Amino acid sequence: MIQEIWPIISVVIGILVLLILIMKIKLNTFIALIVTAVVTGILLGMPLDKIISTIETGMGNTLGHIALIFGLGAMLGKLLADGGGATQIADTLVSRLGQHYVMWAMVLASFIIGIALFFEVGLVLLIPLVFTIAKRMEISQLTLGLPMVTALSVTHGFLPPHPGPVVIAKELNAHIGEVLLYGFIVAIPVTIIAGPLFIKLAPKLTSQAFWREGNIASLGATKSFEASELPSFKLSTFTALLPVILMLMATVWQLISGHQGEATNVFESGLYFVGTAGTAMLIAVLFAMYSMGLKQRRKMSHIMDSVTQAINPIGMMLLIIGGGGAFKQILIDGGVGKSIEYWFTDTHISPLLLAWIVAAVLRLALGSATVAAISSTGIILPLLQTADVNLALVVLAIGAGSVFCSHVNDAGFWMFKEYFGLTIKETFLTWSLVETIISIAGFTFVFILSLFV
Repeated sequence: MIQEIWPIISVVIGILVLLILIMKIKLNTFIALIVTAVVTGILLGMPLDKIISTIETGMGNTLGHIALIFGLGAMLGKLLADGGGATQIADTLVSRLGQHYVMWAMVLASFIIGIALFFEVGLVLLIPLVFTIAKRMEISQLTLGLPMVTALSVTHGFLPPHPGPVVIAKELNAHIGEVLLYGFIVAIPVTIIAGPLFIKLAPKLTSQAFWREGNIASLGATKSFEASELPSFKLSTFTALLPVILMLMATVWQLISGHQGEATNVFESGLYFVGTAGTAMLIAVLFAMYSMGLKQRRKMSHIMDSVTQAINPIGMMLLIIGGGGAFKQILIDGGVGKSIEYWFTDTHISPLLLAWIVAAVLRLALGSATVAAISSTGIILPLLQTADVNLALVVLAIGAGSVFCSHVNDAGFWMFKEYFGLTIKETFLTWSLVETIISIAGFTFVFILSLFV
């Protein structure tokens, strides 16, 4: 009996070690992940000379795919921000929809911008705009801020090229175009539920929070643009959505034609080539250099400065993602999958539900949505070998679980609290609750979608 459950016990011990290293000892997350991977490998009885090679394999396999997309995605977001495209999208939508629909304008702008910009970048970019509009229209900062972070969080959890969905799709060998297509189907209603609809209920839960005055002095001076310096709204939106358009074109054609294996002619070969995530991101970055740079009469040296600055902040995140991949590989090579398969083979629990539960538990324990998502793949991957389930939906189920109930071990919790001047209790009743709604609603729509695809 102990032989069957020991791998699971080892995983529990490993996660506890990771929690102690990060939360108590305050060790760097990447170093903590590697130490945890080594400890877990020893507990699983792996040969000592195989542990480091397994860690290297896990890091290499994970970063080999995501580094390209993640790096190009960061460049696209930075070019869009520095070229004024993100500002133009937000300003135009707010001015066109007017005060009565300003909340919906903020949601739409944040959703479009959130596709191209990673969560933290989008948050830093949009919060000054939220504060400015709230003051101008004499409404609560949180009334606009909650829908804004909802849209950013949804795109972060469900849509490529964000790191979580991209890494999970790669590890599970899911078609990233299908992840994007089904991700949109799930993300749109989830954003509406957790954003504009929840905001009608939120003041009843914590009315005082909606009268707080936030402080964004720590963000420093924000870059301002003259109207003549801004690219057009159409060009800005097209630039932000270009990689999505390219990937969706290829995916939709595959679904229509039924040629999901290999291309059958030159047209399909070209379409599938440009629709590949890496190619689509590269094309989008090159186009952004023109649309957000050269067309705006920016010097090439300034454009390249934006590209360089985009990479600097993501270095540690890449290492953390690689560390998550190493831990995942230890779980796979150490036989954890076989143990889980043994326990769940004869059960009737849905693989989608199991994927969501595992990711949600790891999110609660570890804090980082990306690390929780990556670690989940190593646990549930063996169950998918025999399960009849759409892998793209499994990716979305893990993505939904990975954003569950952000709390004090998540950097996003503290960023939201400090920027909007909330107490810890108020942050739980706003930010944490919104994340929980996104997670549960996301899984609900994924499960409903699984009945049809």
